[in-house]
This record gives sequence, structure tokens and C-alpha cells, in this order.
Amino acid sequence: MAITHLNPASLHANPAFSQGTVIPAGSRIVFVGGQNGIGPDGEVVGDSIGAQTEQAMRNLIAVLAEAGATPADVAKLNIILVEGVDINEGFAASQKVWGNQPTAITAQFVRALGRPDWLIEVDAIAALQGPDEH
Repeated sequence: MAITHLNPASLHANPAFSQGTVIPAGSRIVFVGGQNGIGPDGEVVGDSIGAQTEQAMRNLIAVLAEAGATPADVAKLNIILVEGVDINEGFAASQKVWGNQPTAITAQFVRALGRPDWLIEVDAIAALQGPDEH
């Protein structure tokens, strides 16, 4: 899918993200619900932001794949972190799994997530070309 990445010259340029994205007309839109650092057994994978971020990103990629999408098809990521975690450690961990896909990203810190041991939640909006095949 040819998502257009917007990075106006008047704004700060960062190779890790885009300032905005445009989804082409006629695209199928995929909404991925919040993914946490939960393994296939339903248990939290670790107590560090790095371990939970890697798992959350693997979970996100699995949902995208189910829709026929890849990280390159993601137009928007929302990243929610628990207050006090190191965002740089989370970013480094996400790069191991996600790679360098500079989409539009919003990150925010909150007091708590749905379970007290969750440190991160990530959701996404992706765009695919063509008719729905699922």
C-alpha cells in the first residue's frame, strides 16, 4: 500500500516517525486493538518495558498478518506507557521487532493500564489495497 508520509520542512525531522500519513482512497482500513506484552499462554512475558514492548510488537504484527498487512502498511501507531518506564528502552526494544517503519506515532504516559503488571499497550491503523479477502 502506498501510504504517503508527511514531514513538512517547517517541522522537526526525525527518522523514527512521520509527522502525518495519508491513506489513499479506496483502501481497506485495518484497526488493530491494543496489544500488550502478553504471550500465547495469556501471561505477561516479563516485568521490563523491553520484554513487554517486544511481545506487544510481535502481537501487533501477528494481527496485521492475519489481515494481510505488514508494518509498512501502518499509517498510525498509538503507544501507551505506564508512568515511570523508560521510553528509550521501549523504543530500542520495538526496533528489534518492528524495524524502522517511520509512521505517524503518538506516545503517552498513563498511571495504569488494564492489569497492574502491564507496562505498555500499542494499537494501530493500517491500510490495504483491494477488496476484503477475509
